[in-house]
Amino acid sequence: MTTPGTTATVTPLVTPLTFTSYVQARGPVLLRTARSLTSDPCDAEDLLQTALTKTYLAWERIEDHRALDGYVRRALVNTRTSQWRKRKVDEYACEELPEPEPVPGPDPAEQQAVRDAMWRAILKLPARQRAMVVLRYYEDLSEAQTAEVLGVSVGTVKSAVSRALAKLRADPQLAADTVGPAAA
Repeated sequence: MTTPGTTATVTPLVTPLTFTSYVQARGPVLLRTARSLTSDPCDAEDLLQTALTKTYLAWERIEDHRALDGYVRRALVNTRTSQWRKRKVDEYACEELPEPEPVPGPDPAEQQAVRDAMWRAILKLPARQRAMVVLRYYEDLSEAQTAEVLGVSVGTVKSAVSRALAKLRADPQLAADTVGPAAA
């Protein structure tokens, strides 16, 4: 109320809306809208960012800032529709599923049978040859390391291992056990 003789001027205390203040105030609501358009929350965030980028570029051209929510929602829908149209179709309907041919691998039971047959043949070797074969091929020691462990010369290791391998190759039971399952 004014008294006679005084004039009152009312100045609006409206601050101009900035893009940053709009996004801070309306961001969660717009994100919910974007999530309703996509099934993945990460895609919804990307969709909202794209729509907000379009809104930012048109910010100066938008005359009625009270209609910003509608503008951004329309940008969200248009962007999502555009993405949907551009997507690459990777799925094709077909009668039968294209299954890859199974790669034949070694049968674990046969592998275990060969290992067992090999150990039975190694147990038939004399103790010294057995120790050298085990150190060389199962423990993967070099000839020099095997010689050092057993306290013999490298030449002794070479000759003893050579004789042990010849015995293993000539073992008829080992040959029958290792060739038999593979031939069957």
